[in-house]
Amino acid sequence: MQEKEQNISPIKQRILFFAGTLGISKRDFYTKIGVSRGTLESKTGITEDVVTKFFATYPEVSVEWIMTGAGEMLNISPSCKKKSNKSIEQIENKDNAPAVSFNPTVGKPYYDVDFLGGFNEIVNSQVTIPTNNIVIQGFEKADFWCNVTGHSMEPKINHGDIIALHKCALEDIQYGEIYAVVLDTLRTIKILRRSSDPKKLRFVPINTTDYDEQEYPVERIMNVFEVIGSISKFF
Repeated sequence: MQEKEQNISPIKQRILFFAGTLGISKRDFYTKIGVSRGTLESKTGITEDVVTKFFATYPEVSVEWIMTGAGEMLNISPSCKKKSNKSIEQIENKDNAPAVSFNPTVGKPYYDVDFLGGFNEIVNSQVTIPTNNIVIQGFEKADFWCNVTGHSMEPKINHGDIIALHKCALEDIQYGEIYAVVLDTLRTIKILRRSSDPKKLRFVPINTTDYDEQEYPVERIMNVFEVIGSISKFF
């Protein structure tokens, strides 16, 4: 009997999230724990053998967190945990400074891809794992963070910044605001305005010295993301 296809298991997702914090390639990670790439990235369950191999290689990872998602990702003593939580609180409350979290339940995921380049890795893959999460007040509406390239929205959004995005629908667009738009052949970040042609939208840059306004048919738009804001990359 053919096994029914399912989404990648939460346990696999947490293992892959941890792998993304190690600073090594996925290939090296799989080699280290002794499994193939398909073992963790396929849309099937996970065997006890794989879990055993993982914990044998990384005993510092919390069994409870891997199996249920509860608690901290790493095993730390209660005294260290208290100190760690206090430090995070101080970071968050000091001038609203951004902080990095490796707990997938804290903050919003950051993907180390460029919106104008590798963005398909986020929207088309169910196994892409964020590099880390970003914790910063005022960006709770964001779905995730990614990199931005290009100079068309300077000085408001600079080349090399990271941007917080929230997926929305065409009917949600508020004209005059900044959106990251995925069209059939390109991705762009611009101010959206009405066009004299009801079947098109105007894509307006801030840097009008080097970039021209353009119009694209609405039918070419595949995804729209509200740009909640941007900050200079701090990590």
